Amino acid sequence: MFRVQYNTPVQLRQALHAAISQLEAAFIEEPRISAEVLLFHVAGCDRAHLYSHPERELTASEQSDYDRLIARRAAGEPLQYLTGHQEFWRADFLVSPAVLIPRPETEHVVEETLALVHHFALGPHLKLIDVGTGSGAIAVSLARELPQAEVHAVDLSPDALAVARLNAERLGARVQFALSDVLASVERDGSFDFVVSNPPYVGLNEADKVQQVVRDHEPHLAVFAGVEGLDVIRRLIPQAHEALRPGGWLLMEIGFSQAEAVIALLAAWHNVRAIPDLAGIPRVIAARKP
Repeated sequence: MFRVQYNTPVQLRQALHAAISQLEAAFIEEPRISAEVLLFHVAGCDRAHLYSHPERELTASEQSDYDRLIARRAAGEPLQYLTGHQEFWRADFLVSPAVLIPRPETEHVVEETLALVHHFALGPHLKLIDVGTGSGAIAVSLARELPQAEVHAVDLSPDALAVARLNAERLGARVQFALSDVLASVERDGSFDFVVSNPPYVGLNEADKVQQVVRDHEPHLAVFAGVEGLDVIRRLIPQAHEALRPGGWLLMEIGFSQAEAVIALLAAWHNVRAIPDLAGIPRVIAARKP
């Protein structure tokens, strides 16, 4: 892997073109987007500034930082970990290698939860818990949308909880965080209106089908869950049943081929249904405690 070396100050456009070439040579998908985003990050500018002032010279420090980040991106590191940011539900979330990178598909969990709140005209003083919160994307988004709700969030990773707390603080969301393996450390007293989760659901038997960037860089604890990918979900369902009030809802993201298996695990629940994502793939399971 070659690295671009600069002996004299270079202009924004020169640095961009060299970075694109380096990423293309490393077979990175959408090399221009990565090169631009990292240039914006290092130079503190946006696309409008880049293309209206392409002759602006990078400082020596900016050149060094950009060179280092492009080399890391060329080696396969996710763009979001390099910038430390990812957008989710119209908000800017901090991310690190301690957390799964929030994805657009997970927004369906937030969307469906809000739809149920409005459809059943549930009162504002709801009690919700996000299991395996990671960056806090689901919990923080729901807390911002439902400011009068009591929102809790748990995760097995102290490092992930640290990131989630930062996101809640900077985005002005009131969320109570706690360390817990699924709901093992939570008082399951039948007081919650919603249990929501994006649990790990990838099976070790399909690890070879997972994108290499996920296998190599995202936390395995947040991705894999046993041979079939159902180990955490099998624990979550009965624990959620204990935590929810009668008529409360469980919503969780699932893998593309898991709908039938997960629905079978919810045989004793009511109103069980699979909600598809924009590609028509079953993405979220919703179930109501009798």
